[in-house]
Amino acid sequence: MIAIFLAPLYILVNIYLIWRFFRWLGLCHEKLKWKRVRIPTAIVYAFFAVSVLIGFLYPKSQSKRNLTLIGNYSLGILLHTLLVVPSAEIVLLLLKHSRKKSRKSALLLGGTGILLIAGMSTWGMVNARIIHTINYTIHVAKEVPAMKSLQIVLIADLHMGYNIGSSHIRQMVANINTEHPDLVVIAGDIFDNEYEALENPEELISLLRGIHSRYGVYACYGNHDINEKILAGFTFGGKSSKKVSDIRMDEFLKKANIQLLQDDYVLIDDSFYLYGRPDYERPGRGITTRKTPQELTSVMDLSKPVIVLDHEPRELQELADAGVDVDLCGHTHDGQTFPGNLTTHLIWENSAGYLKKGQMHNIVTSGVGVFGPFMRVGTKAEICSIAITFE
Repeated sequence: MIAIFLAPLYILVNIYLIWRFFRWLGLCHEKLKWKRVRIPTAIVYAFFAVSVLIGFLYPKSQSKRNLTLIGNYSLGILLHTLLVVPSAEIVLLLLKHSRKKSRKSALLLGGTGILLIAGMSTWGMVNARIIHTINYTIHVAKEVPAMKSLQIVLIADLHMGYNIGSSHIRQMVANINTEHPDLVVIAGDIFDNEYEALENPEELISLLRGIHSRYGVYACYGNHDINEKILAGFTFGGKSSKKVSDIRMDEFLKKANIQLLQDDYVLIDDSFYLYGRPDYERPGRGITTRKTPQELTSVMDLSKPVIVLDHEPRELQELADAGVDVDLCGHTHDGQTFPGNLTTHLIWENSAGYLKKGQMHNIVTSGVGVFGPFMRVGTKAEICSIAITFE
């Protein structure tokens, strides 16, 4: 419903941007007949502007995939454009006020703006495809007779679908195996809402089965691990029925040797607990209300380390008070692209990285994949290699 109300604004913004572009072209060379190219240029621009909608409506095919990718990139470029153009307008107003505005200054400002938009967008596309490894070392003050240390790799926000496919997951698996982990955990948003968006599910399963881990691979679901249509970040399908994962998502994880924890725990090697929480917003099939931090630790022997896997970094103080030692999360993408990376700390106590909460260690990864545009500006795609030592 919100998307319907915002649609007129989206149209007006794009009309304004193409109008400003034509004004700048007119300044480039007054004698050239720029009017002759206005209609073709406007048609091309309109195609890119509405490609995300066309991809959403198009029946399943390779064309749908291509249109969706074009639409996602167009939205990313639009975001950068909306950062640059208003800034240029402000500079032009200041120049006009100081009587220094000229055709030359307007040309220079417009050209600089186009280069900035192109540069940020290109770098965002490249940067999003580079998966980094971030290292953490933490100490849990509990004695574990069977082990002195534990090597965990935390990943989250794969968003496998139209953007993220086999090449990105292959790189991720290679990075994971380089760390020789004892345990691999996935903190939700494995899928990007639509199972149908997976280009080659069997190849992805084969790649994920290639993860080498002493104790295996465990996961919890996030808010995008559900069967739900989504357009430019807005969801469709109504609110009357509970939204849960596509049953094929569950089967995918089983085939990939990934154990899904849904408000449940495992005691691994009789040495430490691993608890997987359902998503705060969409707890999933069979769960009405997820257990509180106190409830999830009430059945545990708290002399053993307790590691919690939670998609969103919520209830940090409550988890610490309940006796949790390590809380591993994702969801935030660290804002994914500028200027989002400057604002996420206003929403989350720990939007990315490490936070000590009482005796509890909280680590939030910025994620492997992306949501929407396959771009990252000011953030990194990452896996987290966490070395835990015990007393």
